Amino acid sequence: MSDVTTTDIAGASEVRDWITLLKPRVLTLVVYTGIIGLLVAPGAMHPVLAITAILCITVAAGAAGAMNMWYDRDIDSVMRRTIKRPIPTGRISADAALTYGVLLAVGSVVLMALATNWLAAGVLAFSIFFYVVIYTMWLKRRTPQNIVIGGAAGAFPPLIGWVAVTGSIEPLPLVLFAIIFMWTPPHFWALSLWAHQDYERAGVPMLPVTHGARETRKQVVIYTVLLVPLTLAPWLMGFNTWVYGVVAALLGANFLRHAWLTWRDEQDEAGVSLTKDMPAKRCFKYSISYLFLLFGALALDRLLLA
Repeated sequence: MSDVTTTDIAGASEVRDWITLLKPRVLTLVVYTGIIGLLVAPGAMHPVLAITAILCITVAAGAAGAMNMWYDRDIDSVMRRTIKRPIPTGRISADAALTYGVLLAVGSVVLMALATNWLAAGVLAFSIFFYVVIYTMWLKRRTPQNIVIGGAAGAFPPLIGWVAVTGSIEPLPLVLFAIIFMWTPPHFWALSLWAHQDYERAGVPMLPVTHGARETRKQVVIYTVLLVPLTLAPWLMGFNTWVYGVVAALLGANFLRHAWLTWRDEQDEAGVSLTKDMPAKRCFKYSISYLFLLFGALALDRLLLA
């Protein structure tokens, strides 16, 4: 069956539908961590060029989101969380969404190259490729480790921000990349614990579907335990002061508490939560605040105290 025509789409879609294709909720963290990477990078950058770099990161991430929705339109149409997206409802055609995503992706990479440097543009282009091809097309439907490996897609923004300023890849931005990479599994698996039925219905092999809720809770704890010491690296490397180290440790201790409560959630013999996964929901919500506060502390400490 062919997609609806461009004329139909023009009449059925609204501006907010095109914005929805960009996954604006996801963009918030992407833009924020990209800004932090740019702010803490050594060297000066003209404000106009800095704003342009952040715009490129934003548009590129949105383009990747649009192409993700184009490819995942079949499973989006059967998942409760995504069934009202513009493509499953027919407000935007799949072809239009793909064209939209590709044009935004190309435009963002070219503009980044012209405004900053070719290395930043190259990393930006690779981040789009990683999310669309490696995660969406290859990993997501094939392995329960999709989020572990695919988490790299969301870890690029601080690295891109840093490279836009410096034109080089150094240890500190790689640490920031690693922090987000390690943060992604406990963040997403906490969500998947109470959204697993959607993934099961769509045939996506998320960890709760393939290995059960009990194993997923254990993995949330394991990855949180691995994450917290890593967040101290900027201080141990001498990039930040002890103030950041204390804040990171306190934030990490609270994340560990949420992960532990998720692990200890009341459950039946099969590992099914008897509390409607309330600890996992709290863990998921805290994980978002955690990353915002952690990167905020890193930037404030670096800019005001270091």
